[in-house]
Amino acid sequence: MTKKLLFVVSFIMACQWTMYSQGAPDYNGGYKVKFDEDGKKYFRILSWAQVQGVYTDDVPDDVSHFNFNLRRARVLMYAQINEKFLILTHFGLNNLNANTLSPTGTGNGSQLFFHDVWAQYNLTKNHSVGGGLHYFNGISRLNNQSTLNMMTLDNNRQSWSTLGLSDQFARHVGVYGKGAFGKFQYQVSINDAITNGLDARDPLTNGSAVYGGKRLLGSRDAGMVYSGYFDYNIFDQESNFLPYKVGTYLGGKRIFNVGAGFFLHPSGSVSLNETELQGEDVAIFAVDAFYDAPIGDNGSALTAYATFQSNDYGKDYLFSAYGTGQMVYGHVGYVFKGDVAKTRFQPYVSYASNSYDAVDDNRNIFGVGANAYFSGHHSKLTLEYKHEEFGDFNQNIISLQAMIYL
Repeated sequence: MTKKLLFVVSFIMACQWTMYSQGAPDYNGGYKVKFDEDGKKYFRILSWAQVQGVYTDDVPDDVSHFNFNLRRARVLMYAQINEKFLILTHFGLNNLNANTLSPTGTGNGSQLFFHDVWAQYNLTKNHSVGGGLHYFNGISRLNNQSTLNMMTLDNNRQSWSTLGLSDQFARHVGVYGKGAFGKFQYQVSINDAITNGLDARDPLTNGSAVYGGKRLLGSRDAGMVYSGYFDYNIFDQESNFLPYKVGTYLGGKRIFNVGAGFFLHPSGSVSLNETELQGEDVAIFAVDAFYDAPIGDNGSALTAYATFQSNDYGKDYLFSAYGTGQMVYGHVGYVFKGDVAKTRFQPYVSYASNSYDAVDDNRNIFGVGANAYFSGHHSKLTLEYKHEEFGDFNQNIISLQAMIYL
């Protein structure tokens, strides 16, 4: 078979990083096109889609309670020409529904965009540096969450703590370093902040801060952001080849990690003191723990995660899901015993509580759901009920999601 034909086959037949990280032993490690005999030159590709039917109880009178949503459609590719160099490209779209569709597919909501594009140089076997549009974030495990293998229907929204404020969809343009010293792993980065983020407000006199430092103060004073995440692998070692953290191994590994991370944006927020704009540092810190392990040898497994996060976006900052204050979040799930090559079920619960300096009310979010794994994460259904309260806001959502990952 020629190399050209192998390339085409690779595009059709997708891959995974490891057999057990996705919980589908029949997948046999996925597919990888080698361009030399020892496998140092290769090309890999992954593709996935998540389709949802969503029922929301609290909607305007003229809006349907039920809608369909293409939550994610993605393609990820990476390749090495030798052991020293790696390039990764990741593109797709999110939340394509009746409100974001366009008649000819040319509207903003219909467009593909790059999630990641980075190049990496491996200094040694365990230490690398790279740059580009990347996902080597700080703060917590959930701010580096993979969307391929989440246990809950989706990530805890508040854990993507800078999405759209300082970055493009949780990705910055900059440089990073990553590596491991034995069981201790690290990733750090220095990046440019986005100029025109989601928070387009201007500060009011003696009012709360707005996240617009680079837009209002300029790139010299508010242009750079710094982040890092560090974790210690107590049991099995997780891979840090790519930044995307696994949500649940379905008992394929025995993992217990403790971690801590940070995000710092000097003068990232701005307040108005009488007639003078003043920069305020954005500083976010978190600690977390992740446990995932089989129970006995009958195919059952337990997954648990917990995090505490301190958020400082500036004086009394509150915008959408973001706010100065504190956050606690946790989830736990249990895979029932059964043949790992057949359908398995995993009920789970999640809970988040976010406190804000600007208001007295907490944002509390409770979720309960279940996954049906037909071939690990490669083919699964997720049914979830979520209840959210914040002040007068009180909403119930029921979602059914089908996912195929190749």
